[in-house]
Amino acid sequence: MSAPRPCVLLIEDEPAQREVLCYNLEAEGYRVVQAQSGDEGLLLLDEEMPDLIVLDWMLPGVSGIEVCRQIKMRLETRATPVIMLSARSEEVDRVRGFETGADDYVVKPYSVNELMARVRAQLRRTRAAATGARLMFEDIVLDSETHKVTRAGAEVKLGPTEFRLLSNFMEKPGRVWSRDQLLDRVWGRDVYVDTRTVDVHVGRLRKALTGAGGSDPVRTVRGAGYALS
Repeated sequence: MSAPRPCVLLIEDEPAQREVLCYNLEAEGYRVVQAQSGDEGLLLLDEEMPDLIVLDWMLPGVSGIEVCRQIKMRLETRATPVIMLSARSEEVDRVRGFETGADDYVVKPYSVNELMARVRAQLRRTRAAATGARLMFEDIVLDSETHKVTRAGAEVKLGPTEFRLLSNFMEKPGRVWSRDQLLDRVWGRDVYVDTRTVDVHVGRLRKALTGAGGSDPVRTVRGAGYALS
């Protein structure tokens, strides 16, 4: 089973722009979730747990600036990259966007190819495992390209599901993931798996990691889920 596609939350109120962006993002291989307003975008943020957000500044109701501010205030989403789209090209507007927390700022009209390149660049930074990078957490090293994991230099034998679980944990150490969120990220939303299956595979991951030496790095958060910490 391959890893689920990265999810992009597209918050854009103009239908034509939204259609073009959705088409190109899906052509790049991303799963796209669309919102037509800031309020809808904030609701989808909790439901979909996107890997990246493309956010228009001028939105009905809650503005893009306010949406960005709320995203960056939340502990669980502050690391999610935000690319802000705006017709405002003045330096003061760019500065305001970045100071609010935007990770990138693209002025309309823009080149779709350039925007896709910026999306890829942001995802490379935040989803390192998806790009063949090496991830490290304390004495654990995960090499996505060779599909190998070591702990304190000793190889850790993991099944494909446990490898994807560990990749997800290591991309955002300290973040608490619910069982439903892990099902979406590791198994994919199109596959039906009981939430108890998550517990089974987390148990296997723990056994493999502790068997290689050291304490259990996976923390159970009662009533919430699991975290690497």
